[in-house]
Amino acid sequence: MKSLFVFIFALVFTGAVANTVFAADGYSVGSAARDFTLKNVDGTMVSLKNYSDAKGFIVVFTCNHCPFAKAYEERIIALHKQFAPKGYPVVAINPNDTKASPEDSFENMVQRAKDKKFPFAYVFDDTQEIAKTYGATRTPHIYLLKKNAEKLEVAYIGAIDDNSEDAKAVKEKYVESALAALMSGQAPAVNSTKAIGCTIKWKK
Repeated sequence: MKSLFVFIFALVFTGAVANTVFAADGYSVGSAARDFTLKNVDGTMVSLKNYSDAKGFIVVFTCNHCPFAKAYEERIIALHKQFAPKGYPVVAINPNDTKASPEDSFENMVQRAKDKKFPFAYVFDDTQEIAKTYGATRTPHIYLLKKNAEKLEVAYIGAIDDNSEDAKAVKEKYVESALAALMSGQAPAVNSTKAIGCTIKWKK
């Protein structure tokens, strides 16, 4: 009986570690973020280096099917419209395994972007390499990047705001506040929050 208990405990512990490894290995505030080349819904390949006039980026890991991602779509569109002209465009990345979540297929991404009239790039992280590198665990999950000389520095990680259910009831707009600080030459007062959303569907 004791051996059986130890065996079950080991399985549970191993599973817990496996479920958190990507978050533990990802970026923290101040990290230098890597660029990527991923396929956009318009068929082109998108890299951050192609945004020559950008001062930084609002990188958001998101998807088609998640209720939290859907709830934030209009707010993500609003962020792009407000801050892209100021040098901080949104780049949305879908990292989900399409076998586990068929609604997140590239074809459905194309349709979703068309239906919602996304004004930003919506790219597919088919290998999940970028999500793992960044340390994303949820959809949506924000990584606010700022250009620092030739590097991209992580300035904020986490949620868009403090109310995933009701945009009208939001009291703390984390991303907007962080961007306002960056544009005034200051560090964000709040640079990390807990991302609220669906777990990323990892490939087995």
